[in-house]
Amino acid sequence: MKFHKVALGVLTAILSFGALAEGGGDRTFALMMERNEKAMADYAAKKGKPVPEVQAYRYGMKLDIAKVVNVTPPIRSCNAVPSRMTYEDSSGKLKTLEYQVMGVCRNNGS
Repeated sequence: MKFHKVALGVLTAILSFGALAEGGGDRTFALMMERNEKAMADYAAKKGKPVPEVQAYRYGMKLDIAKVVNVTPPIRSCNAVPSRMTYEDSSGKLKTLEYQVMGVCRNNGS
């Protein structure tokens, strides 16, 4: 179990760095989300569960999070960027939420 968590974390980091190397903007976001969907589909298959559909987060949604499986890391941007969290609810069903987070912004002026 511990090995799977570490392997999934390493896979996510590698995929994120690969997405950053591809170029900026919408293409980077799309590539990162596509890779996340594939990784979560592989995870679901290994666990014998249906692949979770991506659901957009709405303010005030009631969330039933029993176990966080994966969270995409923020990317370099001085704006809000998409991120996803895949989790298991209390019944063991996999769910994926897409939401906005602030990107990692590094100003060159300091």
